[in-house]
This record gives sequence, structure tokens and C-alpha cells, in this order.
Amino acid sequence: MNLRPYQEDAKAAVLNEWDEGRQKTLLVLPTGTGKTIVFSAITEECVRNGERVLILAHRGELLDQAADKLYKTTGLKASVEKAEQSCLGEWYRVVVGSVQTLMREKRLAGFSRDYFDTIIIDEAHHAISDSYTRVLEHFCNAKVLGVTATPDRGDMKNLGAVFESLAYEYTLPKAIKEGYLSPIKAVTIPLRLDLSNVTMQSGDFKASDIDTALDPYLYQIADEMKKYCKDRKTVVFLPLIKTSQKFRDILNSKGFRAAEVNGESDDRAEVLADFDRGRYNVLCNSMLLTEGWDCPSVDCIIVLRPTKVRSLYCQMVGRGTRLCEGKDHLLLLDFLWHTERHELCRPAHLICESPEVAQKMTENMAESAGLAMDIEQAEKQASEDVVAQREEALAKTLSEMKKRKRKLVDPLQYEMSIQAEDLSSYVPAFGWECSPPSDKQKAALEKAGIFPDEIENAGKAKLLLERLAKRRAEGLTTPKQIRLLESKGFMHVGEWNFDAASSMISRISANNWRVPYGVDPKSYKPEPAGEINYEW
Repeated sequence: MNLRPYQEDAKAAVLNEWDEGRQKTLLVLPTGTGKTIVFSAITEECVRNGERVLILAHRGELLDQAADKLYKTTGLKASVEKAEQSCLGEWYRVVVGSVQTLMREKRLAGFSRDYFDTIIIDEAHHAISDSYTRVLEHFCNAKVLGVTATPDRGDMKNLGAVFESLAYEYTLPKAIKEGYLSPIKAVTIPLRLDLSNVTMQSGDFKASDIDTALDPYLYQIADEMKKYCKDRKTVVFLPLIKTSQKFRDILNSKGFRAAEVNGESDDRAEVLADFDRGRYNVLCNSMLLTEGWDCPSVDCIIVLRPTKVRSLYCQMVGRGTRLCEGKDHLLLLDFLWHTERHELCRPAHLICESPEVAQKMTENMAESAGLAMDIEQAEKQASEDVVAQREEALAKTLSEMKKRKRKLVDPLQYEMSIQAEDLSSYVPAFGWECSPPSDKQKAALEKAGIFPDEIENAGKAKLLLERLAKRRAEGLTTPKQIRLLESKGFMHVGEWNFDAASSMISRISANNWRVPYGVDPKSYKPEPAGEINYEW
């Protein structure tokens, strides 16, 4: 099977991490972009090199999917290590294994520590649990690849305890832009649901408390659904089975064709097949369908099980992001959840890397309640709003800094001038990134013109140095040029080229370090490269 360009890049990046000695690495791909296909291709490469590979997951459906996709894409068959089934004594080079089975001391004792050369963990956001840790510690010399759809650096901060690096990340916005996932439009429904009395359990909202808070609103929610998704194929996530069943009955009383599935449903496969074929237009579930189920024709998602865990939220919304003939976008209905104490995942958290931008986008959408908004456009507007707020704050900071006459550029000024959102919102994830900048990094930054004392960690220092080198190669402005020209009132000098900045500095120097007559710094834009007018 031919891999898509980003899948080829992902495969190459993972193999490169291993070649460079980083044994445990992560691969982040949004739901629906073919993570199983990518790790199947990596498995094939490992087998070709004579390695034995373990594909590890926490649910039977994921193991079955992995084995099926592996065979269809590579022709490789896999042994099974689950319950009463064992791979020992079989000659297949690939094993799909249940972590619940392999974690048992007696089961692990049957394997030598070097039995597997490579371990691939599907849904790797679960890898920080004790069960996975036990398996990885037993096969301590194996290379490890964790695959997850989680785009959140906060989640990866926890995963940094298990993994050494992030080999490759393909983002949801990029997948939508390149046509591999469906665009998403979110509507904030002006129905306020009060979560202020909901308690926490295991790091998330307690399902039984959510159920109590949600119950009085179920009929109103069904009425709102009639306005927005009467003719859509909708999946609804709810906190408890009894609520899911009750909401199914309410929807049917309102004219929907609704069904419900749960872990105890004997007819689950039949109901899912009927929903796929169109017999039902709404499918209610109590968190059953977050992983291991795909129905590309789903074009509406409603999350009535609020969560602060971004990986879980992305899994729920991901049930509707796959492409399908006749589907031009996914509609995501979002309610005005009211909570005073806990961070709550909203549509903004699907796309915003910066918490500041996510908060602004959520505020903007609340102000436009009832209107469908493309989440990429909403994120762009929120980013512009945040940049404007930052620029206002930066202007005050720069005004104060004038008195200090610092020769080096403040990192924040540099990031704002070159419009580097990835630098401004950077959060260290892995152990080495969190450590303080090295003396070598600080010396290199100071030499380049950046004030190093306000850079808190080695990861940020590395990113800054890489960006400085890239800009140097592209002939863009240096930090010192940015500092001088912006101190004279010129805007976004980070977007100028080196020659244009040099020319203006020469003119200012020749004019006794004053801005030349007729030049308005706030509106001035340099000529494109190659067209600079050196007339005085």
C-alpha cells in the first residue's frame, strides 16, 4: 500500500529516532489519518530487518483491527497473546498482545527479556499506567514506539516519563487543510449547563455527578438538536448507560430515529451496522465508542459527557472527522457548560496549541452563540485577537525597557516580531527539555543578540537557536536589527529581509540616528527583496 506523504515522513522520522539512539519515541496522528497504517509500515520494516515486534493495546477490538490492517497492508500475519491464546512456539515475527494479559507476572515470566526487539503501543496516552510500565520494564532493551491521536503537549508532559522524544506530529488543522480530514464547524448552543457542583474523580469530572447535573436539561437538549441536526447522522456521548438509554427514548419521542449501545448490549454489532446503513440517525452511548469504531458518514458529534482530558475529547470528536462522499463538514454542537474550578475541553482545544488562544476562541464563540463557525477561521481570529493584546502589553514593556537601554533583545519581543506562535506557546514535554539552558546555549543566544536570562529551559533555547539559524539562512532580519528598528517605532521588523533592515539602519545612522524625513515608522513597509530603492 502506498503511504501518503505525511505517513512516509512519519515512518522516516520514527526510524531516524531509533537510529540516533532514542529508544522510546512518540508518533502523534489525529484520529482518521491512518496511524495503524503507519505503524504497520514500520512493523514491516522491522520484520525485514529480522526483528520480532509486539503490538500492544488495551482492548480486544484494537488488537483485532491492528492484526487485520497489518495483514491487508503488508501481508504479515500476527500471533495473538491474549487470555488463553499465546504466541510462544509460533513462528510469526509479529505478535498482537493484550496489556491486561501480558502485565501478569506469570505471563511475563514465560518470555526472555530480549524476546521482542520492538514494541508498538497503540493509543499510547494509556502508556503511563502501571500495566504498560510493567511490560516495558520486562522488555527493557526493546525499541518502543507510542502512537496516539492526542495533540496536547500537556498530555505529553506526562508521557515524557515514558518516552524520550516526539518523532513526528501531524496536526488536525494540517490534516483538514491538506484534505485528509473533514472540516469542522462548531456551534455554541445558548443553553447553560451548570457543572459547578460536579466533583472530580481520577483526574476528570465524576460521571455520576455529571449525570445528576445533566438530567434536568435532556428535553431542552433534544429540542436544540431538532434545530441543528434533524437531518444529520449524529453520535451523542453521555456519562452513564441509564442516561444514554433515557436520552434515546426522549429523542425518539421527538421524532428522531435513535438507538443506544453499551458494553452489555447483546445486539451491539447489529445496531452499529444498522446505524451505518441509515436505519437510525442518532446513536447514543456512554463512552463506548471513543476508540476502535469508525463510521465515516457520521457528520454531527454531541459531547454530553464533559471532560478536562483532551485526549478523550479528541477521541470523541474524532468519530466524525473522517471523509465521506456527500459530507462537506462535521458539525460539533457545544453547550455553555458553566464551571468555576476546572479546565473544560471545548472545540477550541481541538485546534489551539496556546491556552491563551483557546480561551479567547471560546469567548468569541460564546458571544456568537447559535452560529456555526469554522474552527480554523475561529482559531485564526482568536490568534489575531491575542496577538493584538500581546502587542499592547509588549508596548508597555518596551517603554519601560527604554530606560534600561539593554543591548540585547528580549525573547518575547523577538517572538512577537517574527510572529512565532510556536515559540510563544512552547511548553517543555520531555526530561531534557525541562532542564535549564546550558552555558553553551546561553552563550550562543547572547552572541546572536538574544537576552538569555529570561529563557527558562533547554527546549525553548534549542527552538530559538534553530529558528535563528533558519532565519539567517533565509536572509531575514537579525535580533539586533529588530531591536534597533522597533525602538524607532517600526512595526514587525522580524518579517523584513536582512538587506532592507540594513538599508534603513544606514539611513537612520546617516541622519544622526533619527528616522529620515518622510518615513512614518508605524506604516512603513520595505520593498520586496531585490527591489530595494537606495535613493536618499
